[in-house]
Amino acid sequence: MLDELQNYSELEVTQNPALGAYVLWQFGLGHQKTNSDPAPFSLYFLVLPMVYHAQTLACISSTLESSGLGKFVQKMNDNREELLALHGRAMAMRPLSLNSIVLGTSRKLLSPSYENAKIRATSPELIAKAKIPERIKKIGPASYKVGVWCSQLDTVQIVRALNVSL
Repeated sequence: MLDELQNYSELEVTQNPALGAYVLWQFGLGHQKTNSDPAPFSLYFLVLPMVYHAQTLACISSTLESSGLGKFVQKMNDNREELLALHGRAMAMRPLSLNSIVLGTSRKLLSPSYENAKIRATSPELIAKAKIPERIKKIGPASYKVGVWCSQLDTVQIVRALNVSL
């Protein structure tokens, strides 16, 4: 088992589809907290680039859930380069995001609706059963918070605020 892990980089070990599926599930649960509609498929490609980046994660974590995406963007504008880099990270992480969606769907954490291109997070009661390692404890709540923020805006407003194209 250890020999197999030596073939992977630290990035591949820590940023993998299993962790990504958990992160996207948390995002979906956050989105559904205030908006019963599932999140648009395209928004799932923004989550991993936001929470897997240390400075962005710190900014998300330090922004209150009630403050919304606008306050997060305002804080990120203090370091404009980080906000502008989100688009590039989203493009680079597309395969990981897609693999995470596939794994989350196969493990029944996510349920895609092919008719309207949305994804619903399922089984919120699994949170109590999940054992989260200490080193990734901030990522789940941060992705949940991003989901709550995204539920309050439409996709066009989110894309404009974050300065990304999907």
